[in-house]
Amino acid sequence: MSKSYYITTPIYYVNASPHIGHAYTTIVADVLARYHRMIGEKTFFVTGTDEHGDKIAEAAQKAGVTPQEYADKISAQFRALCPELAITNDYFIRTTDASHIETVRYILQKVYDAGDIYFGSYGGYYCFGCERFLTEKEIVDGKCPEHGREPKYIEEKNYFFKMSKYQKWLIDHIKDNLEFIRPERYRNEALAFLRDPLEDLCISRPKSRLEWGITLPFDENYVTYVWFDALINYVTALGYPDGEKFKTFWPVAEHLIAKDILKPHGIYWPTMLKSAGIEPYQHLNVHGYWNSDQSKMSKSLGNIVRPLDLKDKYGLDAFRYFLLRDMVFGLDSNFSEEAFVQRLNSDLANDLGNLVSRTITMAVKYCDGKVPQIDRKKRDSVLYDAALNAVAEVKSSFRGMTLHKALIAIWDFINVTNKYIVENEPWTLGKDPANKEKLTLIMYNLLVALRSIAILLMPFMPQTAEKILRQIGADQSDKRDLASINKEDSLTAGSLLIREESLFPRISQEKDLSHASVKNNSVINLKPEIDYAEFAKVDLRVGEILTAEAVPKSSKLIKLKVDIGEERTIVAGIAKDYTPTELIGKKIVIVANLKPAKLMGVESYGMLLASDTENGLTVLTFDREPKKGAKIR
Repeated sequence: MSKSYYITTPIYYVNASPHIGHAYTTIVADVLARYHRMIGEKTFFVTGTDEHGDKIAEAAQKAGVTPQEYADKISAQFRALCPELAITNDYFIRTTDASHIETVRYILQKVYDAGDIYFGSYGGYYCFGCERFLTEKEIVDGKCPEHGREPKYIEEKNYFFKMSKYQKWLIDHIKDNLEFIRPERYRNEALAFLRDPLEDLCISRPKSRLEWGITLPFDENYVTYVWFDALINYVTALGYPDGEKFKTFWPVAEHLIAKDILKPHGIYWPTMLKSAGIEPYQHLNVHGYWNSDQSKMSKSLGNIVRPLDLKDKYGLDAFRYFLLRDMVFGLDSNFSEEAFVQRLNSDLANDLGNLVSRTITMAVKYCDGKVPQIDRKKRDSVLYDAALNAVAEVKSSFRGMTLHKALIAIWDFINVTNKYIVENEPWTLGKDPANKEKLTLIMYNLLVALRSIAILLMPFMPQTAEKILRQIGADQSDKRDLASINKEDSLTAGSLLIREESLFPRISQEKDLSHASVKNNSVINLKPEIDYAEFAKVDLRVGEILTAEAVPKSSKLIKLKVDIGEERTIVAGIAKDYTPTELIGKKIVIVANLKPAKLMGVESYGMLLASDTENGLTVLTFDREPKKGAKIR
């Protein structure tokens, strides 16, 4: 009986469009799913969207649409991202799905009937960003450390889950199962949470305050707390309680999350499962943040990196490779386009791209454009041993969730193969017909090495792997799994070799990196010079966008209310590049002393600054938190 494997991403909250953090988590899950399919395991991969709660209702209201309409729009963006990033998910779940709503109500009733839910009053500091009450220890300098805002004191009657009842059980379970939460730093963090008495969890919101949620099965006046709703998706997707998929895949469940949602997944979810009589998941795999200029990417800071921008500019597999190679799973990593291009040029263009290009070119020349026939008893062991070493390292890396090490091992193999070419000098052997047999063997060894490299790369860079296999004459019937690496019949003699364009053209950083002052490497047409006194007349200020709405009958204009120490209305022509929701909370630069102008009937008292990119306009923001109204110097 084949083994099974179940991998989930967190379901992504639809209060904002997808960014590089979402892309990373989903790509890691895809790599894991592809690998486990490749080693013959029955695999199920789930991603999706989390669509209820305060923030969705608030965002929908600001956008002037219903919560369902708003959720439909953003969820569609996440769904569309999957094929764009070559994601092979088996199921896309939404918390507004009828099947999910039914499952949530079923589990709520089950936990209620078990006596683990009670009605009571509670007063505490509520963070609308986290959508939960914060403990005193979690509040730093009067603010939520995650969102930088002061929580609001709320006192109301609600339903509570007896989470405290399961504290000792959870501590024992984590200590008895050291791989339950990994890497180790996050297991220790979860245990640190549990050193203090665990409070019961408020699991409802009164409809008088929030209607956008799943109604409790035992009280029509309340909706479910968003986390008690969202976490249940992992069993809904498997057809809990009676589905065959649930029986097959839940015992091997692997959750993949970012570190900011460790507490709900590491504390709330196991206790919820225990109360509902469901065995806990197998592993919780926790990764760090992608930072920009050492700061966590966030919508409010304006330092979001859009995954499709990079994919379209540099290619999908280069994007996937960079994310997987440059983040040590569990630690934070810093993103910069310069580092991306350096990695592309060094690893992909120089090491891999050159290896494939020159191997195919020589094989076409010296082997009449076909995979040669050889005496397999005379095969050179250097490349075969290197391939087996790479396979062993890759297997170990997947077991330990150290995907960057898997890629390092593959590149060690690539480097050995490049060295093999240098040491054997096929171009020299090709000058003397007497070397024909030796040269043919060398070329066969290199072609087999390319096949092994392609198979090892398939989970990470599927398009590149297929291109390599196509060039060496491997057809779709070729068994592409780790067990087939180094087999004697791994290549069919006589198969046509195909020489194609370079896999990864080298990027000239001076030419191709986008900068605010240069577009498409064209000559900058500077305006006439001005002196300082003239420039000093311009009053540039920091403004925070409070509200944003589309200007009726205009496809370009957005009406903004901006706080620069006083409130201003500004009309900006950025509707093709930003939705109103994306702009709210941004700190921007505005020209504060510009004469008022009327645009489409709306009076505008200033101008925001923006710049061209390869994919439209970007508003100018800051790499540190500025003061509202501060003068730009």
